[in-house]
Amino acid sequence: MTNQKSDATLKRLLSLHPKLVDLSLGRMERILAALGHPENQLPPVVHVTGTNGKGSVLAFLRAMLEAAGLRVHVYTSPHLVHFHERIRLAGELISEDHLSAVLDECEAVNAGEEITYFEITTAAAFLAFSRTPADVVLLENGLGGRLDATNVVARPAATAITPVSMDHQQFLGNSLAEIATEKAGIIKPNVPCIVGPQHPDAMDVIVGHTEARGAPLLEWGVNWRAHPDEAGRGMVFEHHGTSVALPMPALPGAHQIVNAGHAAAIARTLDFVDVTDRHIETGLGNVDWPARLQRLKAGPILDALPDDWEVWLDGGHNPDAGETIARFAGAQWNDRPLFLIAGMINSKHPSGYFRPLADVAESVRCVTIPGEDAAIPAGDLAALVAGAGLKAHVADSALAAATAIAAEAGKSARVLICGSLYFAGRILAEHR
Repeated sequence: MTNQKSDATLKRLLSLHPKLVDLSLGRMERILAALGHPENQLPPVVHVTGTNGKGSVLAFLRAMLEAAGLRVHVYTSPHLVHFHERIRLAGELISEDHLSAVLDECEAVNAGEEITYFEITTAAAFLAFSRTPADVVLLENGLGGRLDATNVVARPAATAITPVSMDHQQFLGNSLAEIATEKAGIIKPNVPCIVGPQHPDAMDVIVGHTEARGAPLLEWGVNWRAHPDEAGRGMVFEHHGTSVALPMPALPGAHQIVNAGHAAAIARTLDFVDVTDRHIETGLGNVDWPARLQRLKAGPILDALPDDWEVWLDGGHNPDAGETIARFAGAQWNDRPLFLIAGMINSKHPSGYFRPLADVAESVRCVTIPGEDAAIPAGDLAALVAGAGLKAHVADSALAAATAIAAEAGKSARVLICGSLYFAGRILAEHR
């Protein structure tokens, strides 16, 4: 894909605001008004927020709805390799020509006014969605909820909140209740809200918001549930007193069973489509969501390792993600030692992420994410990793880290590249 034109535009758009994040709806409302309010001309919208699992839930939901024959727009962030990944029009990634056109239109209408990168690119996505026929829009919240640029759709078809945990405290607050208050800002009057597993402090806030706004609440453990079957070879989805036996999702990990169930619960709530058990089953098998416990098949790192080694990639970056990976590794990766190659950005909290991994990993090779201004320097990251209880080393690159691990291990092993979606994107650009 040749993206020179859109890449140049996106680079200019980064300079329109001195901050990357400045939570407010005023600038978004201004540019949307200048564009003729495309946010009011969309197909039915499903708006999803939360801390962990948003992208996976939307990936499952897209696969289920497409199995039911719907044309699906999707907006997610961040991208891994190309910006085009953020905008999917009726099932296909936005083309370079289409992306360039809507970015140029938004840049012209904005006329140099102060606006964040996420705000103006979200406006471009709404513009593209409003002009391409589809049956539904799946809209992933960017940061928080209440003041996020996506929170301008007055009446979505449904809202959903995945598990809320500690992340982005500098923007959202220093307690689960404060963060949940921001997330719950997407709840709209009389619009159903489908909620995943939550800490009681977060759930109390969400319940309060749904009650205050008269929004029907569909709660994990009350209205729906998903869990492995007794044999551990499939999953069970329970919804309003019914129970459906399904195969395991194509995405690995017990947490993906919950994410798949959340997507199925959302799909069953939408009153403009009949999603059957067969559609749900097909979606479980067809789902595609890179850098979420993804096994890499080819590329320079695999070429540098013995043939019987495995290399995996995961973009999780907060304490809950670390715990999720540790649980998966403890249950599924007991056959050989596990080594980590990690890169992180400075808005994250490495100690909380790595602490649970100390029980399952032999060591961590720390890398400065190439081309990322916000990357934690490898030496600083290694000190934080060591403080979390792991053996830490510094490496010049992921490839150099893999080579060093091969020399250290001396036998068949497994490598997990982890710590950041930005790092995962750099890896995916050279691997598949």
